[in-house]
This record gives sequence, structure tokens and C-alpha cells, in this order.
Amino acid sequence: MELRQINADWLEPWDATSPVPVTGPRPSFGSFVRTLGSQARAGTTLPFAVDLHGALVGQLTVSSITYGSLRSAAIGYWVSEHVAGRGITPTAVALATDHCFRVLRLHRVEVNIRPENTPSRRVVEKLGLREESYHSRYLHIDGAWRDHATFALTVEDVPGGLLTRWRQTQPARDAERSH
Repeated sequence: MELRQINADWLEPWDATSPVPVTGPRPSFGSFVRTLGSQARAGTTLPFAVDLHGALVGQLTVSSITYGSLRSAAIGYWVSEHVAGRGITPTAVALATDHCFRVLRLHRVEVNIRPENTPSRRVVEKLGLREESYHSRYLHIDGAWRDHATFALTVEDVPGGLLTRWRQTQPARDAERSH
């Protein structure tokens, strides 16, 4: 909660909101964690903490996990402003996507992004997700119904895994790590 508070101005324009007025006290962090845990146990959501050198820097959630003939999920994420642009979020999305494809045996993963959310669009561009569709007034964000673009991959798009493909596009970064 402290990290979210520190990043309130950075994240608030992209935060989901309720289209129905919420009365009473705000749900606690514990309530939020319990809800995610329940959804995880039901197999519909996978919540992940994003850490850098042991410090929490963000969150990634795989949601809307669907099996059967669709075998799909959606990924949402946020990262602290102080680490944005350092490849942390693309790495987290690549790891989660590979988990979805290899462990959950899903076929498709998508990310829905507000068109004006340049940092999030940059994540999917770096990873090579294809833009597939545009949804008018798709999700209630920051107090209003907002348009979203959908970016997606299927397992056939990344036979060697998305993390491997992402790392192969980062030769300068890999060279720095080896020194």
C-alpha cells in the first residue's frame, strides 16, 4: 500500500474504478489479498509481486483465466515510477506469459491498454505483441468508461518462449550483465 501511495500520481490515471458509487469504508489491503487468494485458488487469477533485488516494485496479475476451447488469459501490471523504463515490466510480462503457455497450457494471452498509456504500450511493443482490436468504452478507469486497445500473443508466436525472445532483443543489456 505504501508503494501504491508513493506512486499515486503515476498510477491513478490508469487505475480501474467502480462505475457504481461505493459506500462505506474502502476495502483493506488484507481484503484485497484475500480476494486475490480466493481467485487464485479457484484458478481464475494469478497474482504476482514484481520485485527488484528483493524490493517490491510492482504487481502483475494474470486474470480471466479460461480453459476449455478458448484457453486464454489477460495480463495487467503496474510498476513503480522510479524503475519504469528499465526492462522490469517487459521481463515480468514475458515470465508470466511463459508460465501461462508452459505451465497452464493456455493458447492465448492478451493485454488491454488505454491507447494514451504510452509506458504500457511500450511494454507490449518491446515484447512484440500484436495489436488486434480496439474496444470503445471497455473498462471503467479513473472515473469514466475508457477505450482500450488489445494486444495479444498465442503460443505459436513464441515457440522458444517470450522471455527468450525478449532477451534476444536486448544484446547491449546482456553484455552489460556479463561484465
